[in-house]
Amino acid sequence: MHIGHISFRLAGTDGVSLEAAKIAQVLCRMGHTNYYFAGELDSQGISTGPITAPVEAGMLVPQAHFTDPEVLWITKHAFNSEKRDPSLLKRIQSLAESLQAALQEFIFTYQIELLIVQNVFAIPMNIALSVAIYQVVQETGIPTIAHNHDFYWEREKYRVNCIPKLLEKYFPPHLSNVQHLVINTRAKRDLEKRGLQSIYLPNIFDFDRTPPRPDEYNLDLRSKLGLTESDIYFLQPTRVIPRKGIELAIELVHRLDDLPIKLIITHHAEYNSQDYLAQLMAQAEACKVDLRYLPHLFRPQRHNAKNEEKIYSLWDAYVYADFVTYPSLYEGFGNALIETLFFKKPFLVNRYPIYQDDIEPTGLQAVTIDGTITDQTVLDVRMLLADPQRISDMTAHNAQVASQNFSYQTAQSILEEIFKGFK
Repeated sequence: MHIGHISFRLAGTDGVSLEAAKIAQVLCRMGHTNYYFAGELDSQGISTGPITAPVEAGMLVPQAHFTDPEVLWITKHAFNSEKRDPSLLKRIQSLAESLQAALQEFIFTYQIELLIVQNVFAIPMNIALSVAIYQVVQETGIPTIAHNHDFYWEREKYRVNCIPKLLEKYFPPHLSNVQHLVINTRAKRDLEKRGLQSIYLPNIFDFDRTPPRPDEYNLDLRSKLGLTESDIYFLQPTRVIPRKGIELAIELVHRLDDLPIKLIITHHAEYNSQDYLAQLMAQAEACKVDLRYLPHLFRPQRHNAKNEEKIYSLWDAYVYADFVTYPSLYEGFGNALIETLFFKKPFLVNRYPIYQDDIEPTGLQAVTIDGTITDQTVLDVRMLLADPQRISDMTAHNAQVASQNFSYQTAQSILEEIFKGFK
């Protein structure tokens, strides 16, 4: 089949783009052909970093992005107030009509036979795009999978709004030709309360492949990060946004101040998280924690052009890490956590709700916290760092658990069943 993947952006290393790329890889193995439609695509139109999406072609439609000026105006006036601007609904419909035409062109041009809608029916970051897809799916009857990563009711900023009927109709929609996928069982229960059935598909990874190792390209990475041979490299492999709880990682390192730990952040602060970054830098300085914010050294893929600074892939960052901090306050599932399991690294995790519900019961072994760094936390990390054999046993166990629960085969089995249901 020709399968069309649609989202606000299908680029970079955000969780939605990464999972879309993985699903595209699984579909390619199954013999299908992938096409992308989004407001942002990677420069080649096919790459989402170290995980390369096998995409035949892509259609870039800037109005599909959540930062398009008209989209920003709509979002601003739809939320944070129950009083509606008289022009809001008209502007939503006008933009939706434009996007609907682009979607119809996409389906016609690439002879799309099935759509996979990535998060657009879950979170209202571009309401007009959600309306446009709904109208196309309803009118054409095209088989559609709605891959829902995080719903609007899970976010505080969407709770006050002036469009309750729109949210009820489109987020997510009740259409007979739409099969909903969710990335955690809590969301599955939420949809059941709204009269919708869904299938649970956790975040996945290709655990059959061998993790990258030190090679000629990344051999100088530790020195480039300013690490000496005796330094202990703690990796914080997430975007810099408040829900990642990075202040807890800083506190952990502070309470291990007798060890030569360097805490490395590899991802950029989001455009609306600069204040949070400043807060983290101030905290680290006050606590005398060697925090290194080095996103300029990392991109999804390696880059080493003449007269430019050598750039490492995000996967290179994992290769040399001694310990991973993952103190998120909330996650839809946990992409960086899955990557940590793949690279066989010991880690600390804050037991966010989805971790407790869907990940912890699989039997993973980790240093866990419940929102605070305790004396026991510090002792557990200290003892783990001093015991290489325990680290080896723990990470081997975790990789085995992950391959049984979060593999590409898991996704393929689920997709095969969905396709049978569409016939």
